[in-house]
Parts: sequence; structure tokens; C-alpha cells
Amino acid sequence: MSQELEHLSRRVAAGRLSRREFLGRATALGVAATFANSLLASAGRAQGPVRGGIMKGGLKGGAATDSLDPATTSGSVMGNYCYCWGEYLVALAPDLGLENRLAEEVGSSKDAKTWTMKIRKGVEFHNGKTVTAEDVVATLERHSDAKSKSGALGLLTSIDTIKANGDEVVVTLKDGNADFPYLMTDYHLVIQPNGGKDNPAAGISAGPYKVSVFEPGARCGGERFANFWQSDKMGFADQVEILAINDSTARIAALQAGQVHIVDKVEPKVVDLIKRSPNLKVEAASGPSYYCFNMLCDTPPFDNNDLRMALKLAIDREEMVDKILRGYGSVGNDFPINASYRLFPDDIEQRIFDPDKAAFHFKKSGHSGPILLQVAEAGFPGAVDAAQLYQQSCAKAGIALKVKREPDDGYWSEVWNKQPFCNTYWSGRTTQDQIYSTAYLSTAAWNDTRFHNEKFDKLLIEARAELDQDKRKNLYREMAIIVRDEGGLIVPMFAQDIDAISDKVGGYVGGRNGLMNFYALVKCWLKD
Repeated sequence: MSQELEHLSRRVAAGRLSRREFLGRATALGVAATFANSLLASAGRAQGPVRGGIMKGGLKGGAATDSLDPATTSGSVMGNYCYCWGEYLVALAPDLGLENRLAEEVGSSKDAKTWTMKIRKGVEFHNGKTVTAEDVVATLERHSDAKSKSGALGLLTSIDTIKANGDEVVVTLKDGNADFPYLMTDYHLVIQPNGGKDNPAAGISAGPYKVSVFEPGARCGGERFANFWQSDKMGFADQVEILAINDSTARIAALQAGQVHIVDKVEPKVVDLIKRSPNLKVEAASGPSYYCFNMLCDTPPFDNNDLRMALKLAIDREEMVDKILRGYGSVGNDFPINASYRLFPDDIEQRIFDPDKAAFHFKKSGHSGPILLQVAEAGFPGAVDAAQLYQQSCAKAGIALKVKREPDDGYWSEVWNKQPFCNTYWSGRTTQDQIYSTAYLSTAAWNDTRFHNEKFDKLLIEARAELDQDKRKNLYREMAIIVRDEGGLIVPMFAQDIDAISDKVGGYVGGRNGLMNFYALVKCWLKD
């Protein structure tokens, strides 16, 4: 009986059984209420952080071309790995506020043009050197260099000067930006010794784990850093290991077999199956993640806006949300912002499936013959099925859509951002300025639709400096309409991030994005 009660009490602590249900079962077993409550209290204490073991994640998005240089990081595998070994100035808190990390204090001038960040003293890099303001300056310099290949380059183009002043870093912007501290949460901006200028792929920062193994496209791992400055908050496992498992079925199988403790990018169609497993739990986060089809605006035939409009009108968004997301998401409107953003423009007319208008624009474009769409499951879960639904809805508009399935391996290096029409996903960003600057500003390194619009760029800079929130919201509304009506982005759906975790994992809490905003592997622990 004691084993059964212990099992039940752990299920309560893990959120799998209500307190009332537990007490009812305990009573049925002849246990006094006082003793049953003491068991619950003990189980609750047992859920506190536990040190030891190897925390293993099976994640999607690994590639043989992956690098330890955080400037070129992309995909879930390397993004989450950065949070294992890397340290940042600030981080996004669960309540969408900011958590100070290496930046102990952050302040600005009244016009939001000059920002001062006081760097925390006594924090050690993995190589034994102390983190200094000069290291932070060098990091921001490297990522903001016009010749940089950094995915954060578009976020930092507004920087005028970066200087160290004792233990403070002073950043002067060309124009005011009330959201500047949020830009520092970008996962590329790992603080490195001398900014990574000497060896950007050395894998040295001040995070909770030191890089111990790195096999691009296969696995990466770290050992607990003994001198981590915040060891009471994260880094509980002795080691972390991330397996790059791009195949969705293989990820779930690895979780069910106990080979990994956490997996990401769970397909909605298997959620019910996972829920039937008594030792597994599903966690869904509603946030800014969106699944999309990208057209390169500077590449024929997609340099014709009538053709782009035809393809936007020929997609049945409701059908995709129902059949691909199975309710774990919402329809998109061909711009990258949804209600998870504070200044979301909620009065823009929702675009719907309209085969007649699609046929009109297709004919007006003057294009004839099939349109090639290249897709892979690496782009987003259910991508192939989504492409086939898209093919069927296009046919109703008289558009011949040819779907070519690409292998997951090499998709990010050979197809995405290179081929003229393909699928991808974005996890979104903390602010509207951040996602627009990363992917839709003309000069952004990751402008994966080759969208170049002078008016949009000017509005982005204007909105960035606008401190009146109502005016700022109107500027973002105008930008959204430009992207929606002139860009190469097709957003049929915003998807919840769905993770699945073993009941051996403690400390998992929800976030705006999946995997606890990339912190799951370092903030969770393995239960005894």
C-alpha cells in the first residue's frame, strides 16, 4: 500500500492527479487524512531542484553545417545549445518582462537613444577569465559589423557607438529605441571573450555548462561549469546532452524508450497518443511561432506581386489549422505578428481562401505553367501534409502547384533562404521591432523573402523611436499591411509550441515559447 500511496503522491506533485482525487483514493485504502496530507507535503518538497544525472533532449533542427559560432546559429538544436554554454546580458522572463543576467542594471536616457548597462562583477568565463565590459563591447561590435554574417545584424543596425566605461557598457543609438534591452535577448548574442573576435567557434562563454562534445547534426553536450555564477538557479544536471533527431517519429520513440527526457516540435497528430502514456506529459505554449511559405521577391516568377497575391489567396488557412495543427494554433494573416505581441494590430481584415480572386491575380500576373514549392518536415511539423493541402486548394483556383519533398538533412543549408519558394518556421521574437528587424528589414541578414521596401524600412525606424504607444501601434499596423499585401511571406497559421517530457523531469514551467524559452535543459532537473 505504501508504494501505491507514494506513487499517487508523486503524481499529485507532478500535476497529474488532483489533491481531491489523491485524498479520495487514500481514504479508500484506509489511510487517515493527516497521514495522507503529510505524504503530499513530502512529495511537494521532493519536487525541489535535484542535482546529478545527464539531462537529455531530443530536438529538431540539427544539420551537418551547424557551428559553435553563435552568430550563425539557427534551429532548435543550436539555439537551445547556446543557452547551455552561453550567457547573455538579459533574458526573457516567463511574464514577458526582462531578467537581468550579465547586465546587472539597465538604464536609458529620456529619449531612449543612450543605454547604459552595468556589467555584473565576478562572473567567470569557462577559460577562467573574468567577464568584462570590454568583452560585451567586443561582442556587440562583432554582431553589428556590416560585414557580419550574424543573424542578429538586422537588430543592431541602429547602433551608433558602443563604449566601455569602467564596468559599464554605453550604447548610443542613431535613433531612440524603447525596446533596445529586449533586443539583447536574441539567442545569437552570446557574450564571449573578446566578443568571439579571436575564435568565434571556440564555444567559450559563461553559461552553466562547458562544451564537452560537439558533433554537428548529431549530438552536442556539456559538463556542469563548477564556477557558474548562478548555480542555485540552473545547471542542476551533471551533464546535458542534445541529440539532433529531425524525424518526428524517431523523436517520440526516443522519448518513449527513455533515451531522452525532453523533445520539442511535437506534431499535433500524435499529442493524444503521448497523453495516453502514464510517464509522459505534453506542454503547449501559445506564443509568436508561425509556420510559413516563403517566396523570394527578387526571383522570377515571384518578383511579380500579382503572382504572390494569387498564392496568398489560394491557401485555405482554416483547413490547415484544423488538419495540420488540430486546434493547437490559429490562422495567420500573412504578416509575422499575432495577439501574443503587446502592440498587435487587431483591426486588419483577415485574409481568407478566395479561389476566384486567386485566379484573377494569377491570370493578371501573366504566368503560365506549374509553380514549384520545395518543402521538408525540417521546415515545420506536418509540412508535407500542409503542402499537399495547399496543392489541392491551389487547384481550385486553377493554379498548378508542384510539391517537391526535400530531405531534412541539408534543408537549412541548401533550400531555406536559397530556393525561391519553400517552407520554414519562425519562433517569433520578443517584440515586433525584433522580428521585423531580423527578417523583413531590407538589410537584415536573415531576410528570407528578399523583401526590400523603402517605406517599410522608414516606418520601422520611426516606430522604433516612437515613445507614444498609440502612435507606435499605428505605425506597426501600417507596416503589417505592407508586408501582408506586398511581401513574399505567406503565413497560414500560428502554431503553439508543443513539447513532451518524461515524468522524471522536474522544474518544467510554461513559457511564451517552447522549451521554457530555450531554458528547459538548464533550469529543469532529474528527479530521484
